[in-house]
Amino acid sequence: MNWISEVVRPKIKTLFKRETPENLWVKCPDSGQMVFHKEVEGNHWVIPGSEHHLKMSAQARLKMMFDEGTWIDVPLPDVATDPLKFRDEKRYADRLKDARAKTGMPDAFKIGFGRVSGLPMTLAVQDFAFMAGSLGMAAGEAFVRGAETALDKRTPYILFSASGGARMQEGILSLMQMPRTTVAVRRLNAAKLPYIVVLTNPTTGGVTASYAMLGDVHLAEPGALICFAGPRVIEQTIREKLPDGFQRAEYLREHGMVDQVVHRHALKDTISRLCGLLMNQPATTAPARVTAVQEPA
Repeated sequence: MNWISEVVRPKIKTLFKRETPENLWVKCPDSGQMVFHKEVEGNHWVIPGSEHHLKMSAQARLKMMFDEGTWIDVPLPDVATDPLKFRDEKRYADRLKDARAKTGMPDAFKIGFGRVSGLPMTLAVQDFAFMAGSLGMAAGEAFVRGAETALDKRTPYILFSASGGARMQEGILSLMQMPRTTVAVRRLNAAKLPYIVVLTNPTTGGVTASYAMLGDVHLAEPGALICFAGPRVIEQTIREKLPDGFQRAEYLREHGMVDQVVHRHALKDTISRLCGLLMNQPATTAPARVTAVQEPA
């Protein structure tokens, strides 16, 4: 054994080696700009300079929206884990297990109840990191539970959508959530409670075809893809090139499908102002603590 090359040299390299965290930098998908991860996180996952809006976790979204970053988690009902015993390259039950370990969530929805600029609100957030935010039985039940909480507490219901559509592993049971969620929205309408949808990137498929397009007001984050079928599928079907920016938030606003495109930093003020007008309850500049709100039944 060569003692110098096989023992001494590796030890010297180890001595001077600097460990660099894998997530130290974030690359902007638009400009290619490299930004410190902590800087992007502190900017609510918006790239400084290019203003590109990255995907945001449900936990971070609720923390950004609620006063003082505090809220009450609405308990969600349990559903059958794998009703069709579906299997492709992996068992559906294993996919769910991996998604739960990755996100720390039981499924794609998280529902929070608290105050936004002093106004009581119920917020539902889809997390794209959980199986592309797909709509299955658990997500449908979560949306309905959020609507029931808003009805019980007489609050506006705010949805942050982010989804690839219906969850194929649950087949017809997934598609049945589309009319169920529509009925929940109708109940909100009958009770004259505001239902505001914030369309984030991406919102597609069966979610767009149901509750994501039934809001009293439709807001969208800049650059968000909002569609039923994606542009690539449409181009392959009609064999034509689509216009630039087709199905993006700004294009849909110009064509009347979205009411307003709102920067992420302005979402809280915009939503609280809208809810204050619709509920005839002006937002306060000094928000109350969420502990003053009782936990939903």
